[in-house]
Amino acid sequence: MMPGFGTVINTAAIVAGGIIGLFFQKALNQRIQDTLMKATGVCVLFIGVGGAMEEMLQVTEKGLESSGTMMLIASFALGALAGEWLDIEGKLEQFGGWLRRVSRNEGDSQFIDGFVSASLTVCIGAMAVVGAINDGLFGDSSILAAKAVLDLIIVMVMAASMGKGCIFSAVPVALFQGAITLAAGFLSPLVTDQAMSNLSFAGSVLIFCVGVNLVWGKMIRVANLLPALIAAVLIR
Repeated sequence: MMPGFGTVINTAAIVAGGIIGLFFQKALNQRIQDTLMKATGVCVLFIGVGGAMEEMLQVTEKGLESSGTMMLIASFALGALAGEWLDIEGKLEQFGGWLRRVSRNEGDSQFIDGFVSASLTVCIGAMAVVGAINDGLFGDSSILAAKAVLDLIIVMVMAASMGKGCIFSAVPVALFQGAITLAAGFLSPLVTDQAMSNLSFAGSVLIFCVGVNLVWGKMIRVANLLPALIAAVLIR
């Protein structure tokens, strides 16, 4: 298939999921929407925990053993410093504010929170990186097609509780995965098994942080921790 087709499928799935979610939102009162948002947050928490445990724990003859803790601590420490210096969260919120203005949704108080939360949930993870590289190098969109199904469901549920902003998470997904597809030849040497394991581990912890914010309100500036993904890939 044509390189980039996987990102097109993924982007379309997010938009479709968001539209379906908005349809359901109209039938739900505020109390149900609040409960649905908390339920979504709990699910995101467990998605993050499951992914992190899968990379962190290994079954040996002596039982369960953990690994990668020093990598995780180092990558998050470096990532937090870089992210706070760059103020990625602030810039992402500004971008969300611009999208709200150009889409004429100024009256939607949940737009930016929905955009940021959904964007972080569907952009973070090894599937996005590996899938986009396979799409760019081999025209293989199978990984991104599988991710598209997952993202459709996630964004559908999030849009039902957080509104229109979730639909616009399709924009950073298109930009992020599209850029990786274009740079696939340059990035492919970095895609070792260890690098992808580290990326999946760190990404799962970030997804857990998104879940924390959904359940208990904004407690962690997750976007400012995004450089931890780069650090995790580079640390061996």
